[in-house]
Amino acid sequence: MPSTPSCLAYSLDQLAPIAADIATRPMMGEYLLYCRGTLVGGIYDDRLLVKPTPAARHLLPTAPLEPPYPGARPLLLVDSLDTPGLLARLLPAIAADLSRSPRH
Repeated sequence: MPSTPSCLAYSLDQLAPIAADIATRPMMGEYLLYCRGTLVGGIYDDRLLVKPTPAARHLLPTAPLEPPYPGARPLLLVDSLDTPGLLARLLPAIAADLSRSPRH
């Protein structure tokens, strides 16, 4: 089931403090999410999923791993979109981890 534009809009509202660093790209009914030019996750079936980097695991210690679609590598589910400032800290931290990593 494709993600809804309203889910994307809500997620982007939560990212307003760092809006200049965020870009999205529609992909086959879903939305890829970039921070500072680095793919950090996406919205899949109206779920925000992010790459499980060390920073993401630290900021989301109890987040379950879920595949964005069948057969895909699991990502961390962000189920606390309403936590003030969480996404504004999380996405740049993931991008920083990935920029230090030899493979994204």
